[in-house]
Amino acid sequence: MEVQRRSSTTTALDRLFVDFQSAVAGRYSIERELGRGGMGVVYLAREVRLDRPVALKLLPPVLAAQPGPRERFLREARLAAKLSHPNIIPIHAVDEVADYVFFAMAYVEGETLTERVRNRGPLPPGDAARLLREVAWALAYAHAQGVIHRDVKPDNIMLEAGSGRALVADFGIAAQVSGAAGVDGGDVIGTPEFMSPEQALGEKVDAKSDLYSLGVVGYFILSGRLPFTGKKPTEVLAKQVTEAARPVTTVADGTPRRLAQTIDKCLAKERDERPESAATLAEQMSLALEQRKELPVPLRVFAKRGGRFRDLPAFLYLGGITTLSVFAAATASPAGLGLFAWVGTWLVGLTVVPFALLVGRAARIANNGFTRDDVVTAFRSELESGSEERAYEYGRGPSHYERVMRWMSVAGLSVAGVGALLATSAALAPVAGIAALLGLMVGLPAGGLALARLQRRRDLDTEIWMRIWRGPIGRLIFGRLPRMDARPALSSGFTFRPTELVLGMAAERLFEELPKETREELRELPDVLRRLEQDAGRMRVRLEELNDALQGAEERGRLSGQIAGDIKEKRDRVVTDLENERELVQRRLKDAVAALETIRLNLLKLHAGAGSVQSLTTDLTLAREAAQEVELLLQGHKEIEDAL
Repeated sequence: MEVQRRSSTTTALDRLFVDFQSAVAGRYSIERELGRGGMGVVYLAREVRLDRPVALKLLPPVLAAQPGPRERFLREARLAAKLSHPNIIPIHAVDEVADYVFFAMAYVEGETLTERVRNRGPLPPGDAARLLREVAWALAYAHAQGVIHRDVKPDNIMLEAGSGRALVADFGIAAQVSGAAGVDGGDVIGTPEFMSPEQALGEKVDAKSDLYSLGVVGYFILSGRLPFTGKKPTEVLAKQVTEAARPVTTVADGTPRRLAQTIDKCLAKERDERPESAATLAEQMSLALEQRKELPVPLRVFAKRGGRFRDLPAFLYLGGITTLSVFAAATASPAGLGLFAWVGTWLVGLTVVPFALLVGRAARIANNGFTRDDVVTAFRSELESGSEERAYEYGRGPSHYERVMRWMSVAGLSVAGVGALLATSAALAPVAGIAALLGLMVGLPAGGLALARLQRRRDLDTEIWMRIWRGPIGRLIFGRLPRMDARPALSSGFTFRPTELVLGMAAERLFEELPKETREELRELPDVLRRLEQDAGRMRVRLEELNDALQGAEERGRLSGQIAGDIKEKRDRVVTDLENERELVQRRLKDAVAALETIRLNLLKLHAGAGSVQSLTTDLTLAREAAQEVELLLQGHKEIEDAL
């Protein structure tokens, strides 16, 4: 019986394929079926006249025979064909031939979002936020044109192969469904799982209904699960109307708070509690991307361990080199070569061997498709990831303890140096020797303690290794490695680089390509670039803190009716102060980035022979002034934070 049913289905499918091909012969050459759903069959075809691949979506003949569905399909397909956006699959033509109604859209090589989650599991938060932002951009454009999608779901979102770009299909067309299917069963995910409460109740559907559906998409791609499921469509629809979805953080561990809150807000039952618009949602996804810049695993491992020498192995290696150099000096023949053997062993051990190890590690990361810029980004991300914790525990500036240790170290070593000089006099040798010894006994331990506290506060180890990979050694190593044209599947294909880092690296490369005499005249430029980058990074961190604080204040403000008047007034004043500071921080961040851009442009002009060293010197002076204003702003932010 099963065999007969399958055979009958195959015959029906083949007949539809053949009949439809016969109807469009000469215009389209159909190659194969791509998929099918409640609104029909999709075929891969080639448009004969333009010789290009297209996807043909055919309205099922049963629906095409009904005047109502047929006219609605044609009307809405023609309306959707007017949409032109980078994240919307374009419709080339809408047509009806004999009993067949169809439209031709661009063929996208890739996979649907459903297939991506089924095959490889939930997306990392960074990739999820990026995809949701792109879909929100598409929805914002369509809503501005008066087009509501009405069926936002992972099956209608394509991921373009190579670029990973999200493209949305079926705007305003797929309004009918044929049942609910779970993630693990059935051919497609049925629309009821992605339907807004008002749509489930048969009420008017608007732009915020699409935002609810997009919230369900976000829930699904982060957790691999749907918020509401059931054996029947009616069960799912009832849950959409009556039950609240579990918070995203309870089903997708590790989801950044801002991203989770945005998706939870989209899933609100009341329309007014959802984001104001798709454009607003896209902005919130941008903030979520700023909050967590997701780095591929190879880069994170390289920044934490692979791209540096760790303390204990390095200490043991130095001990081994010391022993080997002594052995080489003792066994050198003739004996006069002992000094050369000792020095040579040390030079090879401290230069050639470490350099070879770094080359090997760089080659491994390069084989994964990453560049030196990616490595520097990874080290910078490693620095920023712990900056807030270090600032909270040890403060942003040196503590009294650190200052005391620093002064004790300077004083002790100074006494030791003076004592060593005076010890050359026979009369002062005993006293000077004791003073030098005491100075060393005080200065060295104090210096070590001050350095240890500085390391905790600033993570000097990561800073030093970032400069190594960013500087001449990193350029030399990566410059000798073979260039990878494509990035393998091991990487995510998306490495976030802040704007200031991109501009700073570009300016530094231009500076390094200048003649030696010009570089000498502009010798302060690299330090100014690094300071501007650091200032812009600190501004971004502060902007993140302010956004979080304001978001928390907004949530507490919903309870303002239950708060005493004087407390509410104080809270409102604090919120106003935070908003003013955020505006100032945004201006300072813009100034720092603008200064970097100005330096880069003038370096380009200098290379082209249209600029001058004097103009760059003026730019450096203005950049230093901008950096000083950033320092003053950062010093005064604690008062408002404490008040909140």
